[in-house]
Amino acid sequence: MKRNRLPRRARQTPDTELLTRLATRLSLSSNRIEDAYWEARLATHIDHLLADNGEEALVAVLDHLYNGGSRAYDELADMIESCAETRRAEAAGGLDTVMIAAPVLAWSRFQIPSGNIPAAQLDALRVHLQAHVLAADAKLSLCDVLYSPDQLPQNYVDTAELAGKLAKAAVHGRNLKFDPAQLPETMNFLSDTRYLVGAVAAPRGAALFRWQEDDGDPAESFRQWAVQGGEALRPLLPACALEFMPVLAYHAAVRDADRASRPWSLRAAVAFLQTVLNQPAGELRAVVAPFHDRQLEEFRIGFTQRGNSDVLHGVVWPLLEHEDETNDAPTQIEAALREAGVTNVLMLDQRFPLEFCDDCGAPLYPNPEGEPVHAELPEEQAETAPRHLH
Repeated sequence: MKRNRLPRRARQTPDTELLTRLATRLSLSSNRIEDAYWEARLATHIDHLLADNGEEALVAVLDHLYNGGSRAYDELADMIESCAETRRAEAAGGLDTVMIAAPVLAWSRFQIPSGNIPAAQLDALRVHLQAHVLAADAKLSLCDVLYSPDQLPQNYVDTAELAGKLAKAAVHGRNLKFDPAQLPETMNFLSDTRYLVGAVAAPRGAALFRWQEDDGDPAESFRQWAVQGGEALRPLLPACALEFMPVLAYHAAVRDADRASRPWSLRAAVAFLQTVLNQPAGELRAVVAPFHDRQLEEFRIGFTQRGNSDVLHGVVWPLLEHEDETNDAPTQIEAALREAGVTNVLMLDQRFPLEFCDDCGAPLYPNPEGEPVHAELPEEQAETAPRHLH
């Protein structure tokens, strides 16, 4: 998941000073034994902050270390994610648990469903996860909700709270039930990600996943999950084009989905425009431009018809963690567009402000003249389009 990369001035407290010192010492360690010493102390303090609603201290230290360019940032970020999504066995014979996610990329001209998963589908998903993804002796808990990004935990403390509930359920092999009415509202996008979230538990030191076993293979596990698990997920996402992603630990799965959703959104946009305009991709033009706030934040792609300057549709390509002005996003964007069949690609290099529509809040997209404008489909096609496009 992308973390806030804007500089902040945070007041130093005993908690932030200790976190900074421990993460820095860990980053300077030269051997595994010393690593384990600092990791144990760091994990203990992070666990305390997560239990005590200490999100502000965690984020303040991450921002401080990120802006300082320190290797300690990566050490601390990895440890916070690990503490939030895992629970270690407290004694020999206890169970280790890891919160997991199975992302699905989707696009549709209609609303992409989210919310409650019926019991029959949830049972089928359990069967395929146990058969293709989890180790033989692992136990599983699943949330009975297909999450949209808006409904996922929005910070580390909330993630840790959900992971704790899932861990307790996984020990007993039970699912976690939610009232969909209590979840945040999901915005309607042309393309989006949906997440099956759960936790896997196994005895301390034992394999959690199928690929940890002697005859296991990660690629084969993913292939079988995409085929068999995909068939169980399809009824939950009717009228959607889908791409299934590997089941991984929660934060790794969300990061991979964030990365994969960028070219997916471009392919979805091209397919959508071909459908509503009844024209081949070769008749489209894509205008790509960088948009800045204090620094480069994202690229925006405005789509027009060949020979016309009106922007019909737009896609945002956000920069993710560790990406900046030196990244190769323009190359990736152009490659994804050409793969989708768009051969007319105009790359603009001037600095655009990070502007949004004053009336509806939608991003403004570049037109061929280098102006940020509102994306508007022709009136006869607009009625069939989702309200929000990205």
